[in-house]
Amino acid sequence: MSRYSSTLANKSSSTLSSFCALRLASSSRALAANLRISPTQFSPLRRSLPLTSAYIIGKPLFCSRSHRRISVLSRNSSRSQFRIKSSMAETVTGKSKGKVEVFDTEEELAVSLAKYTADLSEKFCKERGSFSVVVSGGSLIKSLRKLVEPPYIDSIDWSKWHVFWVDERVVPKDHPDSNYLLAYDAFLSKIPIPSGNVYAINDALSAEGATDDYETCLRHLVKSKIVDISEATGFPKFDVMLLGMGPDGHVASLFPGHPLVHEKEKWVTFIKESPKPPPERITFTFPVINSSANIALVVAGAGKADVVHKSLGDGESSDLLPVQMVSPEGELVWFLDKAAASKL
Repeated sequence: MSRYSSTLANKSSSTLSSFCALRLASSSRALAANLRISPTQFSPLRRSLPLTSAYIIGKPLFCSRSHRRISVLSRNSSRSQFRIKSSMAETVTGKSKGKVEVFDTEEELAVSLAKYTADLSEKFCKERGSFSVVVSGGSLIKSLRKLVEPPYIDSIDWSKWHVFWVDERVVPKDHPDSNYLLAYDAFLSKIPIPSGNVYAINDALSAEGATDDYETCLRHLVKSKIVDISEATGFPKFDVMLLGMGPDGHVASLFPGHPLVHEKEKWVTFIKESPKPPPERITFTFPVINSSANIALVVAGAGKADVVHKSLGDGESSDLLPVQMVSPEGELVWFLDKAAASKL
């Protein structure tokens, strides 16, 4: 794979297009070989990525469960302005903190997250002819499980999806710490998405090399209009980012107190001394994250209740956590289960 990276800078944009697809197809074959499976045929019982995809077009049938919706009106409010609403009521959206939805269970959260994602997929596929989706690792992937069940598995046009990672650990794709492997096993292997539309890092490169390689690929995809560009910032504008949050308030691989949270120029950067193992990672920067059209912050479990309270409560602090720095151009929606929201 490294030979693709070494020649990339000297190729034309048409060759770059082939590069992005070939790099992933090569990595998929390598992963398939390591796991002793065939990469050519999709099956939910296999770990191989599908190489082709039929256009599955249908009108989505949306399911909904009752839940509480809480709207945060302002970061500077002097008193609590959470408003508990019924599932059918209008929700007021506050720009600084976003819209907050609280569910009785993580199961109900996952149902609503699937509808949210499917709605955006339908919208952007109609408007742009494609849908750019950025995912994180961790528990977020588990919360996407309803997308691989009816009605969404049959109604979403998966052939128009383009999937990226907000961060990745610099490990082989078949390593237990790989965000790619986590997403592949639980999500990507169960949907008919073309393998060329899944943009994993080049795990044959160093952290620096993988960072440059991923940014180069992103720049090509912006030029080819697969990924939109923000007119306001000049950074790539993904249709949606589906993000989790660590118990310390980190998002992507941007950790509290680390200088990378203040990076303003780069699209992709790397960290070699991550406070959470493994130590070497690549990550999108905040200018890219905050140029997104939509961001869903998905947080479940009582272990994250303190950070949720700090992020969404009335208290003011000059020392912002990374999750508090998430502020997209478009809409921010928090998906919380009752345990994560227990201290609000």
